[in-house]
Amino acid sequence: MKTFSVSVTREFEADNAEEAALLMYQFLTREAAPLTYAVTDGAGKATNLTLDREKADEFASVDHTADPGNW
Repeated sequence: MKTFSVSVTREFEADNAEEAALLMYQFLTREAAPLTYAVTDGAGKATNLTLDREKADEFASVDHTADPGNW
C-alpha cells in the first residue's frame, strides 16, 4: 500500500498561529467535511482534488477495513 499526505487549506483571520489552528478545529467540528484536498504521494508528486459530496459520503459509510483486499 502507498503512503500519501493529505492537506486541507482554509484561510482564517486570526491574531496568531494557535488561534488560526483553533479556528480550523472549530470549523472541522461544526461544518461538513471539506471537499477540496491537496494530496502528495511518497515521490513528492502533488495533486489537488475536489470530491463529489454524494460519492464521498457513500465511501465514508462503508467499513473498508473489512475488505480482505486491504489486509
